[in-house]
Amino acid sequence: MPGLVHVVDDDASFRTAIERRLKLAGYEVATYASAVELLDSLSDEEQVGCILLDVRIPGLSGPDLQARLVASGSMLPIIFLTGHADTPTTVRAIKAGAEDFLTKPVSSAQLLDAIERALASQRTARAQASRLDLLRRHLAALTQRERQVFDLIVRGRINKQIAHELGTTERTVKAHRHQVMEKMQVRSLAELVSIAERLGMLDPDER
Repeated sequence: MPGLVHVVDDDASFRTAIERRLKLAGYEVATYASAVELLDSLSDEEQVGCILLDVRIPGLSGPDLQARLVASGSMLPIIFLTGHADTPTTVRAIKAGAEDFLTKPVSSAQLLDAIERALASQRTARAQASRLDLLRRHLAALTQRERQVFDLIVRGRINKQIAHELGTTERTVKAHRHQVMEKMQVRSLAELVSIAERLGMLDPDER
């Protein structure tokens, strides 16, 4: 499945050559002479894509652009491709979430492999984010009392304990419990606990 590759490099001849190479491989390509140019053009991230980024760019550097994109919540994977690689920069970029760090010149096979892994990584991340959004919508559909029951269920309370804590009857708790399972679209307690963990509702010592 093709994607859009954003190429950020201040070397015009390199941009032309890499654009040609990537288009021959079936990708859409957008090129930028600076990091600021990319930021000005990046309106949304609806299309699957990645960024092919140089380290040393006049103005905003590659690592600084990476930091800014991470801070903004961007999900575009970044592949650094540079002729000026050094260990501290490489380590910093990878720790900050870079998908890969390649050194020029790079073979077509190595470059295309890195791009495919980056695009696959983004598709996975987007699918996970979509799933979390759906779970949050399910959670928001719970009534206040159902949410209270949810919170107690995932913390291991049995119906009798929940009824005592909420000042109601076990029969009422069972009814709320059924509604929670229905609205959250799960069939087991294990699934419910898993959802609570994914939504960050449980502290580490409660898992």
